[in-house]
Amino acid sequence: MGLLTILKKMKQKEKEVRLLMLGLDNAGKTTILKKFNGEDIDMISPTLGFNIKTLEHRGFKLNVWDVGGQKSLRSYWRNYFESTDGLVWVVDSADRMRLADCKRELHSLLVEERLAGATLLVFANKQDLPGALTSEEIRQSLDLDSIKTHHWLIQDCSAVTGDHLLEGIDWIIDDIASRIFTMD
Repeated sequence: MGLLTILKKMKQKEKEVRLLMLGLDNAGKTTILKKFNGEDIDMISPTLGFNIKTLEHRGFKLNVWDVGGQKSLRSYWRNYFESTDGLVWVVDSADRMRLADCKRELHSLLVEERLAGATLLVFANKQDLPGALTSEEIRQSLDLDSIKTHHWLIQDCSAVTGDHLLEGIDWIIDDIASRIFTMD
């Protein structure tokens, strides 16, 4: 029995998943996390470091790391890559001006060795705002179709209304589970 098999079997017992939630500042990462956890979202301020939430969902223990997205904090993102099963990339669909930055940051993450194999969920957030780009427009702007190194999905959502958050989280859990919690 190889080390990978042993590790898979150990993970299987715990069904523990580590999700790293990243994106530019003001994309809605903390709001998504709080909304998913049923917390109040009326008073949210910029994340200056990170938030960690452990949630139970569908028999899985989700350790979600929500890391601040300000330009000055992005160089610290690499400190959170270790043991990441899934990357949740949050996009402000109404922020057309920073889509090029958003694309550059995302694609620089995808070449990181410690994120190799991580499942990628792109939340096209703020769909409730007038003028928000559709998930298809975000898909094209971020050049998601060029990503061949990670399983990925783009999911339109609204952190404020909670629309489609569950579908995205369910998809990323299913994808991670199919890779990690397999019996062989």
